[in-house]
Amino acid sequence: MQSGARGPAVVALGGGHGLAATLGALRHVSQNLTAVVTVADDGGSSGRLREELRVLPPGDLRMALSALCDDGEWGLTWRDVLQHRFCSEGPLNNHAVGNLLIVALWELLGDEVAGLDWVGRLLGVRGRVLPMAAVPLEIEADVRSAGQLRTVRGQAQVALSEGRVEHVRVLPENPPARPEALEAVRDADWVVLGPGSWYSSVIPHLLVPDLSEALHTTRARRALTLNLSAQAGETYGMSAADHVRSLHEHAPDLRLDVMIADPAAVEDLDDLTEAASACGAVLLLRQVGVGDGSARHDTLRLAAAYRDAFEGVLGDVDAAGGGTTRR
Repeated sequence: MQSGARGPAVVALGGGHGLAATLGALRHVSQNLTAVVTVADDGGSSGRLREELRVLPPGDLRMALSALCDDGEWGLTWRDVLQHRFCSEGPLNNHAVGNLLIVALWELLGDEVAGLDWVGRLLGVRGRVLPMAAVPLEIEADVRSAGQLRTVRGQAQVALSEGRVEHVRVLPENPPARPEALEAVRDADWVVLGPGSWYSSVIPHLLVPDLSEALHTTRARRALTLNLSAQAGETYGMSAADHVRSLHEHAPDLRLDVMIADPAAVEDLDDLTEAASACGAVLLLRQVGVGDGSARHDTLRLAAAYRDAFEGVLGDVDAAGGGTTRR
């Protein structure tokens, strides 16, 4: 374990805007952070670079780096450079500068983690950003619609699929995990899953065999952050408890310690408490959404919820049997 003056060693898993929200909150709790990022994106600038250059999709990695940048003028300026997208009628249209920079470093250095570390130094990143697998992944889902079961392939297509996702898997079937990611999970004090696109950013971490084993066997405590609403497409019509059950179905032996949910996003408290208890988790109800009613996490509110979890607000609750705490 690496906890100390810099705070607990926390590994956050996910991708896209969900992981960025988690990292933005966690940086208020600890400076000892590692992001382990999904590498299945096949849309937009990332998808084009992945297809043309046969590289890991850089977009989610870029967003995680940006979320962890130094908050001084230097870090914020370089964050804006990384996030800047070209607008033209040519082949550079909608490419993010950061995606191009990351891929350039990969080509120069011949190592994805080394390239990400160099971008991290440029931004003054507080923590480290790692890909979850050593090869690009493809999401494949079984989707039931109008009584028919069909196969949908590709992260972008799964995210927009109409119908109920019954099961999801990654291709290739047994992808190699990055050893740096495995080490980070094994050495962590806390591992945080979610929020984010459930079937294309959160659950895929449980489908990489070596990473899944590390998540199951780590001495770290495990937290799950639930989304503020169902997502149009892949989780449309799913309740908060349905999200938990779907994760549990994909990793039935994974034990969780705490589950963070916003009361406004809970349709049936008893149902969610039961689903959390089946995973071994205490349900921690905290207002973590922004005040305007949109499905966005508030950075400081989410940070406070993580701080409550990490500093032992659950100490008087039997986590092995589950329970609920309210504020």
